[in-house]
Amino acid sequence: MAYDNPIPGFDTYNTNNLRLWRALPSKEFDLDAYSSANFTEAVEQRRKAEDLSAVLYPNDATYQGKELRLRQQYFFVSASLQDLLREFIKRPNYKWSEMPEKVSVQMNDTHPTITVAEMMRLLVDVQRVGWEEAWELTKKCCNYTNHTVMPEALEKWPVEMMERILPRHVQIIGEINRRWINELLEMYGDGPMIEKLSIFEEGDEKKIRMGNLAIVGSNKVNGVAALHTEIIKKETFPEYYKWACDKGEPDKIVNMTNGVTQRRWIHCANPVLSAIFTKYLGSQKWLTDMTLLKGMLKHKEDPKLHAEWMEMKQGCKARLAAWLKEVMDLDIDQDALIDIQIKRIHEYKRQLMNCLYVIHRYQTLKRMSPAERAKTQKRVVLIGGKAASAYVNAKIIIKLINNVSKVVNNDPETSPYLKFAFVPNYRVSAAQMLIPASDISEHISTAGTEASGTSNMKFVMNGGLIVGTMDGANIEIREECGDDTMFIFGCLEHEVAGIAARSKEGHYPIDSRLQAVFQAIRNGDFSRDESDAHQEFCSILDRLCNTTAAGTWDGDRYLVIHDFPSFCDAQARVDALYKDKATWCKLSIQAASSMAKFSTDRTMKEYAEVIWGVKSAPRPLPSAK
Repeated sequence: MAYDNPIPGFDTYNTNNLRLWRALPSKEFDLDAYSSANFTEAVEQRRKAEDLSAVLYPNDATYQGKELRLRQQYFFVSASLQDLLREFIKRPNYKWSEMPEKVSVQMNDTHPTITVAEMMRLLVDVQRVGWEEAWELTKKCCNYTNHTVMPEALEKWPVEMMERILPRHVQIIGEINRRWINELLEMYGDGPMIEKLSIFEEGDEKKIRMGNLAIVGSNKVNGVAALHTEIIKKETFPEYYKWACDKGEPDKIVNMTNGVTQRRWIHCANPVLSAIFTKYLGSQKWLTDMTLLKGMLKHKEDPKLHAEWMEMKQGCKARLAAWLKEVMDLDIDQDALIDIQIKRIHEYKRQLMNCLYVIHRYQTLKRMSPAERAKTQKRVVLIGGKAASAYVNAKIIIKLINNVSKVVNNDPETSPYLKFAFVPNYRVSAAQMLIPASDISEHISTAGTEASGTSNMKFVMNGGLIVGTMDGANIEIREECGDDTMFIFGCLEHEVAGIAARSKEGHYPIDSRLQAVFQAIRNGDFSRDESDAHQEFCSILDRLCNTTAAGTWDGDRYLVIHDFPSFCDAQARVDALYKDKATWCKLSIQAASSMAKFSTDRTMKEYAEVIWGVKSAPRPLPSAK
């Protein structure tokens, strides 16, 4: 069943439709089964149908979970494609050759990439379009966005499971692959290119590579930040990029840097900041043309603007403080530096490193005299986000954060100078409280692992500065806002391989400050007499400290130990600069006023021009009466 949600534009008469789907059984209730006292069987079809759309992305740690996820993906894809084709063919005198002009399907990561096979099934089996024409239509209508280089996002489905659930699709994928391999053999002959580019992965368990299916069946493939797109070309799909270049089509892989909307993340989330922009720019036109914010730069030294800007920040902090008290019973000092990391919990995003730094900061405060503590910069560190249901290590990290926060926040010697908390149930409404109040935010993924990130954009739009690595969209934000608006640390993407190689030779030192942190964790300082938690914390440290395996899953996969010293140095630079309120305020204004590139308006325009071939179609204004 379709559920339509109107999406009105901002300050326009255009309204789009978002169609969502709910699975329903073809037969709601089996009266015969009920009459035979098979009560469970009587409603079995309804239960099976509701399973499909009850929870998005079900836990796939089990075989049954994987099967449900595949069924769910196919359900949403097929419903959408059937609806899309129904709309197309009800046009009078439609021609299949016109379909690419009217239809564009954007596959976001590999979750919906069964689209390629399903489009072929609908065209060939249902609409009786010839294979060659159907394949050309599919390739021209479909496009694939790679959102992450993490292996779990490049799905591979067991052929056995696919044959049982979607047997016709396996046949179609097999024929697509046969023709694709023949084309490759003509170009390259038999060799490693064939194995790498085949849609099927051989091995003990034969699998279908959904990423390969997506790129073979797409008109354009895109990354979501400049560095990420280069990684796609060099590391994720290098053979495909070589093929595209050899065909004379190097623009098959293009970059579409992500964006966020200023209407929500400034105008709604921070109305006082929105009013400041409107006041100094003379209108609200910046809400639909964010390039106008550059006009704020001429005011960045203005003491009057500084006073209004700092008052805005204090108001956001007061609002956050009240919210934290209500939601978490957490008291914070509103004059403290607010340091926030909110994003999906994943080892590559390195919430663990942030937590280890908090322990180091806590230990440093504990060694100080009361007089020395009184001179330190007060800080509130907040971490929030959700973990995949089957991601055990992510949940151990959340547990560690919570345990550390209980120790830090209940220590009367240090709690006036350092507060630490995990914000529960992170969501958009929570983000709208957290983001406007931040002084700094942490975007600290290992270089080369973050595709883009978007929370970094939201924070900077609200005048927050970034502690970050040269990864994802951090690089482009720094280019737009200025080097001095970001506290950069850590290795660079091209250095990662060398670090891993040196660790194999035994050169992977652990900083003395980090050794002290590890020892405190091993001593049980943050275990709170929970033996299971203590064992889990130590297991993570044991893997990190396998110093001959850094950069691999057997060791410090995401180079936390390597980057920790420069992370501490970056935090020291933050503390030093924050004392200079005028300079900090100027940089905050400079950063927020330089974020036009990261508006979804620019992102959508580029998708429309480069990938979809769609032109703006504003609805005419109602005629004046």
